[in-house]
Amino acid sequence: MSGIAGIVNLDGAPVDPSILSRMVESIAFRGPDAQHTRIEGHAGFGHTLLKTTDEAERERQPLSMDGDVWIVADARVDARSDLIRDLRARGEDVAGDSPDVELILRSYRVWQENCVEHLLGDFAFGIWDARRRRLFCARDHLGVKSLYYAWDGKCVVFSNTLECVRRHPSVSDRLNDLAVADFLLFDLNQDKATTTFADVQRVPPAHSATWSETGLQVRRYWTLPIDEPLFYRRIDDYVDRFRELLTVAVSDRLRTDRVGVSMSGGLDSTTLAATARDLLQDRSGNSGVRAFTVAFEGHEERHYASLVAESLGIAIEFSDNAQGFDPQWFRRSFHTPEPTPWPTNLAAEWSNFRRMNSYCRVALYGEGPDNALRYEWRPYFEYLIRHRRYGRLIYDLFSHMAIHRRIPVPAFLRMTSGEGQLKKSNQPFYPEWLNPDLELRLDLRSRWERRQSREASVHHFRPIGYGSFENPAWQELFSILEAERTRSPLEVRHPFLDLRLLRYMLAVPAVPWCRSKYLMRRAMRERLPTLVLRRPKTPVVQDLWGQRVKEAGLPPLVASPMLAFYVNSAKIQLTPTEGTDSFWVDFRMRSLNYWLRNVNSDGTLPV
Repeated sequence: MSGIAGIVNLDGAPVDPSILSRMVESIAFRGPDAQHTRIEGHAGFGHTLLKTTDEAERERQPLSMDGDVWIVADARVDARSDLIRDLRARGEDVAGDSPDVELILRSYRVWQENCVEHLLGDFAFGIWDARRRRLFCARDHLGVKSLYYAWDGKCVVFSNTLECVRRHPSVSDRLNDLAVADFLLFDLNQDKATTTFADVQRVPPAHSATWSETGLQVRRYWTLPIDEPLFYRRIDDYVDRFRELLTVAVSDRLRTDRVGVSMSGGLDSTTLAATARDLLQDRSGNSGVRAFTVAFEGHEERHYASLVAESLGIAIEFSDNAQGFDPQWFRRSFHTPEPTPWPTNLAAEWSNFRRMNSYCRVALYGEGPDNALRYEWRPYFEYLIRHRRYGRLIYDLFSHMAIHRRIPVPAFLRMTSGEGQLKKSNQPFYPEWLNPDLELRLDLRSRWERRQSREASVHHFRPIGYGSFENPAWQELFSILEAERTRSPLEVRHPFLDLRLLRYMLAVPAVPWCRSKYLMRRAMRERLPTLVLRRPKTPVVQDLWGQRVKEAGLPPLVASPMLAFYVNSAKIQLTPTEGTDSFWVDFRMRSLNYWLRNVNSDGTLPV
């Protein structure tokens, strides 16, 4: 993880070094190991370094190999050996221990703007090509890394940090009304290409952006493929391939001696802890894995997580969820880059990340299998029937009965409708307190209704699981775990979202492998305690945060002057509503008001 910033004046005006310096100073928290700037006429780049790999010891950015093409990057390149082999085959004299940023720059030298099609990993970067008078920026496939920009037709400002872009004097504080309305309707902005600020845009996931004298071109370079289902002869082949890809995904994301794991007592995060422990156990000295667990009321996370930690021989630290709620949240003068629906627990979030950061600079996060291994038996069987794979249909039915001791149809009917979705889903409650002028101007009721009736994806046997990876909630998740939000120089990595592993999970037959994520349970049956492997999915079913807010009472609303642009004050609910879902819909208004009051504060953390 690093901080990157850039200014390119396409009209030929020189870059003001004081502006670039202020921008780079604002991202110093991202990279405590080094800070550099470089100005070449009307282009200026800045970088703050956080060393998270052995190769980063030799890293210096901004980087150029010829004085004409410069790069700044926040990047981790996976499948390095494959990329290095391809680069060498095309005449690049690249060393095996070259920093990731050098591999990206060499890829640009070979393939120009198509270089992104040869990269795996999480990345956000900007390349200034002086010979072609071209600025080329790109963001990774799923959008794990952030990349923001502002462009007024003459000047391009970019960074992986929203507030860094806002430091440029050409960028106003004017808000994007549709993004604010989306927050009030859905908890988050539905447009992956915009932010809460009208002048600041995002490069969407799997997109590149190119500025030249002819203007701006934004191009999508990748779409999650729709692969045919995998049919292996042997049951063990599915498990072996999963283990192989999981090991590769975790290994590519380690490249460090110490790693933290955000570990519940469930299957996904404990699988990462076990895999990371196996990979690090042969290393010497200071290497190791440490689990960090939040214990929720009414759940047995402490018990199950302790079983895993003891079985793996790793250290574990607990934080009590009961201590997360801050009853004085509304008095705090710190803020997030964009509105958050849960300002009540910001202090606890930052405390947990600082605690993890005191041990390591890299943490693993286990989101992904609930979506990629969603149990979609019906479209899978329909696929087999359409393709007249009757033998396979019978084989899978008998395999399912042998493994799960039941036929798929009754099992599906007993499933809850929320299995396999992102943990936080939009609730079907329309806020009646919206400003009527805003509502009419942006046609918000129609927008809300369209969101409630989204069509399934085009995937022919995994429509819901595949389509879920286009959900803008992923961008929100990555943002929550980014250093700009956590204010800790800690890089959170997502092994289950490795493209090789993700495509494999989406291609395995839903029957029998996706029921209760049987593929993972079988793969880990010799590595995790039996009680954990047999534990059913246990989502948080009680609204603990809502209950604490209600118990503490809602304070009198001290409205920001801006709130009236979005909310009809005559319809504000002054007392908590009874329903859990409707309560949170109403609470969004207070969350927005909190953010509006503090958006231009210095972001000081609570003591």
